[in-house]
Amino acid sequence: MVAQRLLAEGVGTLKAAGIDGAARDARWLLAHALGIGRDRLALALADPVTQAQQSQFRQAIAARARHQPVAQIIGKRLFWGRSFQVTPDVLDPRPETETLIDCALKKPFSSVLDLGTGSGAILLSLLAERAQAVGVGADLSPKALAVARRNAEGLGLAVRAEFVQSDWFDGVSGTFDLIVSNPPYIAAPDYAVLDPEVRDWEPRMALVPEDCDGSGLASYRAIISQAPEHLTRGGWLLVEIGLGQGADVLALTTQAGMANGQVIPDMTGRGRVVIAQVV
Repeated sequence: MVAQRLLAEGVGTLKAAGIDGAARDARWLLAHALGIGRDRLALALADPVTQAQQSQFRQAIAARARHQPVAQIIGKRLFWGRSFQVTPDVLDPRPETETLIDCALKKPFSSVLDLGTGSGAILLSLLAERAQAVGVGADLSPKALAVARRNAEGLGLAVRAEFVQSDWFDGVSGTFDLIVSNPPYIAAPDYAVLDPEVRDWEPRMALVPEDCDGSGLASYRAIISQAPEHLTRGGWLLVEIGLGQGADVLALTTQAGMANGQVIPDMTGRGRVVIAQVV
């Protein structure tokens, strides 16, 4: 069997399963099974495929047909130009979160704290861009921290990145020039209608806060109320936000005595990041 025929088989399976972007995902999974970059797949479509490659591809297609995210199937995701290991124990780093990276790199910092670090993608992207900076990634999940540590080692950043198990600031000491976070912000009623790729395959604790009023703001209240005591003077807090949460999160920074608050839009124009400063 040649790769082109196998690809057509995979596309058909994914379309039958109702997967959006079936052709795109099948090409991605075939390139992975063949051990080549996606940009080289077109050159390999006429080549014969080994039995082992066919088996790997069909297993991957079956997983995608069950709505498992592609990044989990291939075990990695490109974020801010670097490859990060991804497992079901961490959120799949998304392009819109790069807005937070862009905002953070416009601020001066030599130390950074990433709350709810997950895969470590945010913290490690910042450290990779600032060669003299050091940072701490905090997460409540030991399994997520294990993924973050592997990513730090893979990127050669382990010497500048420390990872601690912590419920927000509980296990964190010291002050930082920058605090960043992509916390759980999906309101409980909205969780049931999420795409199955997210609802069924990503960790619920990283998506939905323990929020008694169902607003999705509990994580922000916990982070923002304590952030000033963990920031150096002039330091910045940057948090990713959900749809329509900008005004409420901005108000929390004002209540905490922070200044220069602002809602930053992402590439689609949607409010994506709230920033505020300790002065």
